[in-house]
Amino acid sequence: MKTIGKLLFISSLALTASCGSGNKWHLEGRIDGLGENDLVVLEGNNQGYWYPMDTIEIKGNGSFSYSRDAQGYPDIYRLRIGEKSLYFPIDSIETLKITAQAPDIDTNHSLSGTPQAANLEHVDSLLRAETASGNVQSVTSNADLKRELGKMILADPAGIVPYYIISKRVGGQPLFNPAVKEDLRIIGAVANAFNEQRPSDPRTTYLRNLFISNRPKSGKVNEENVAYANEVRAFDINLFDNEGKKHSLLDLTSKGNVVILNFTAYTAEDSPAFNVMLNNVYQKYHQQGLEIFQVAFDSDEYAWKQTAKNLPWITVLNGAADGDKALRDYNVGSLPAVFIFDRNGDVVERVTDMSTLDSSVARRL
Repeated sequence: MKTIGKLLFISSLALTASCGSGNKWHLEGRIDGLGENDLVVLEGNNQGYWYPMDTIEIKGNGSFSYSRDAQGYPDIYRLRIGEKSLYFPIDSIETLKITAQAPDIDTNHSLSGTPQAANLEHVDSLLRAETASGNVQSVTSNADLKRELGKMILADPAGIVPYYIISKRVGGQPLFNPAVKEDLRIIGAVANAFNEQRPSDPRTTYLRNLFISNRPKSGKVNEENVAYANEVRAFDINLFDNEGKKHSLLDLTSKGNVVILNFTAYTAEDSPAFNVMLNNVYQKYHQQGLEIFQVAFDSDEYAWKQTAKNLPWITVLNGAADGDKALRDYNVGSLPAVFIFDRNGDVVERVTDMSTLDSSVARRL
């Protein structure tokens, strides 16, 4: 796979797992303003209960470096100093960079190193901005905020940041309340994604039970809920193909087809072989309603056009001027990356094993 860090204009999003470091994840960075007796505690979570796992040694200049064995599934951890906590996601064996200012590490910090870290920090910044007015209770009823967070969730429902969002409590109230129809649909999307893609994750049973126990007993679909579902689709991508025509991802997914969203780079060494595999699936299922929306991250536009003009599906270019928003929205840390939208226009799977792509598409058609 071609690491994003090899693409010059998005190098800041590169996954930084180091070779030879073993099956560990790493923290490094700096915490300024610590008092002589301040203790930096690493804590883990067990379905709402936070427990101490270790202490982080901070050097005299505020810098620190820490590593820990990966546990086999993504999770949310936090650093706590006194009553203030800083939350961060760990997916596998990446290196996460943290800078913070004590004592207010909850509001005065930055995370970098992975797309998940950037997205979690974005979530917390949205919530801090909304609670700055002092009306904490308004957060859980802010339609615009919930819509933005809903899009983040539906872009990658099996991700650790979506789990963080639906588990978040503000002012003692759940940010996404299972007693609210619209919120329950979002919770259901996460529960279904975890059930399909993370069956051995210890949170999967909890999510499934949370959804089922709050699901309407009649099983009827509420029109109001359907309207909300159509409104809170995943993030759109609007880019141009090799002939200068603009394409919208969400327009394509709203037409009742199964859609493969693929982030790729044609200059990658394995790109030709990957496109051959993709073409095999496309030719097999296109007549049954399969479409492909392929986003290429290539700095050489001419070379991209030469490849794009020979491909039978929609392929658009995300150039340097387009930035890295699409990658951040979909938590993409390496290329190629593949997502599947079902006929309802929902992201239902992030394909990590390309040998399963054919079967994953087949069961959606």
